[in-house]
Amino acid sequence: MPEEPEREAPEREAPEREHTRQPAKPERRIDARSLRGLAHPLRMRIFELLSLDGPATATGLSERLGENTGTVSWHLRHLAEHGFIEEETGRGTKRERWWRRVRTANRLDTADFRDDPDCRGALSVYLHELTQQHFGRVTHYFTEEWDDRWRNAGTVSDWSNLRLTPDQLAALNADLMAVIARHTPAPDAEPAPDALPVVVQLQSFPRKERGSA
Repeated sequence: MPEEPEREAPEREAPEREHTRQPAKPERRIDARSLRGLAHPLRMRIFELLSLDGPATATGLSERLGENTGTVSWHLRHLAEHGFIEEETGRGTKRERWWRRVRTANRLDTADFRDDPDCRGALSVYLHELTQQHFGRVTHYFTEEWDDRWRNAGTVSDWSNLRLTPDQLAALNADLMAVIARHTPAPDAEPAPDALPVVVQLQSFPRKERGSA
């Protein structure tokens, strides 16, 4: 399943993962309280924008999201309360605060909440919204205009002819993540003049076999 790091038991599903070169981000394991703090459609969208595009104000986010500034401000404070974002000090004013994502890799293991009925609703919202975000990024890419150089460099591919054990699937994921880590520049590296932000979405999961009709 789904985006963050890094070393988990093969039987666990980790919907959100991030992989970076050294120095690695501190890792935070999402617990029941923080899951409930994040699992809201608008809060997850705000968190996504801050993660992808960097610091922003409530006014700027409200314009992009088509939401009331007061509503966005309330959700920003809620995300900050649960440790997902923080105010960027030394920037802005008392009336116009800048917010940024906390530099921490969030790790969520669905197995942690499997037997907790109080978290079932929040987990369902989180997984649904995360899947919609990933799907939305792909569809948005297809509707944008790109020159042939960029269009030919991207890919949306799938392979459905694999038959693997749980250990083999975990090893496959580890190999793929190691490749991504090798291509991830250091945080202080100067990007090439023609470089653009790139999103890599990895989705690998078992499929229940169904008999032919």
